[in-house]
Amino acid sequence: MKIKIFKLTPELLIDILQGETGGYASCLPVDSELLDLKFDLPSKQVIAVVRSDVFEDISENCPVPEMRLTRNDIKAAAKPLSTSKPEPKIETKLAPAKTVQPPQSSKSATKWENEFSPDQRKLLSFQVKEDCVVVKPIQFLKEEWEDINEVVRSLSGKWVKGDIISYWEIPTKQG
Repeated sequence: MKIKIFKLTPELLIDILQGETGGYASCLPVDSELLDLKFDLPSKQVIAVVRSDVFEDISENCPVPEMRLTRNDIKAAAKPLSTSKPEPKIETKLAPAKTVQPPQSSKSATKWENEFSPDQRKLLSFQVKEDCVVVKPIQFLKEEWEDINEVVRSLSGKWVKGDIISYWEIPTKQG
């Protein structure tokens, strides 16, 4: 898995959403994909799970690496090394929203994909592991979750609830 967890303060997220991004620098790779976003009320942190091919590949048994971003960290990183030049103004523009495209799946997963309707396939990604097919939602599922879960269960699959990312597993060997 090539994912990282980024922790932001709610104030920083609000500033970014309001377009007040002056002085903020982004350290995310260009191919970053937002997989999950949660607000942890007790710690008052916004937790974002981001995937990128640039990130180091970690085993599923290892904890997901964290990268904390705060206003102080970002402002410190934006300061120039030399004091003789004026501090440059760094602006980060948020990219316009784009349609989420499902990741390309392997040919061996195609057999399993065909069990789902075309509308359902648009909402899912498929990945073949050693003895199962992992089916992950690529966006929040509303009413579609029950129908997809029914198809997975008909294939002897099950929903796997994770702390950060939840998904379905369908065994590749029936029996």
